[in-house]
Amino acid sequence: MVCLGNICRSPIAEGILKSKIEKHGLPWTVDSAGTSSWHSGEQPDNRAIAITKKYGVDITYQKARQFSPYDFEKFDRIYAMDAGNYRDILRLALTDDEKQKVEMILNESFPGMNKQVPDPYWNDNGFDEVYKMLDEACEAVVKKYAVNV
Repeated sequence: MVCLGNICRSPIAEGILKSKIEKHGLPWTVDSAGTSSWHSGEQPDNRAIAITKKYGVDITYQKARQFSPYDFEKFDRIYAMDAGNYRDILRLALTDDEKQKVEMILNESFPGMNKQVPDPYWNDNGFDEVYKMLDEACEAVVKKYAVNV
């Protein structure tokens, strides 16, 4: 899960997907990162923590980090929150196989539409909408890749 600063959208997505895979007992590894290093080492934004807590998901343990080319080796799927992050991730890909791992997260719930998750950082009221969008997309990820769910 990748956004710009790794303090709003991607930590929410990480927390949601982790809660779903835990519920279904899936042996997946989920992480999040930002394309920038601005907030490296910081906890998610307090509003992101509050919205996930509202829905029973704890993200207080997360720490922001910058996306790395090593992530292409470590992960099978890399989900970008918006077109800018998608382009920034692809710039770091060295092979076609690495590029094939990158997808816009909302394409899981709206296939082929390349919808973007709006950045709620500047809109206090946007966190609930972002949570719901990401919850739907993460549910689609589980249904798509998990067997017998």
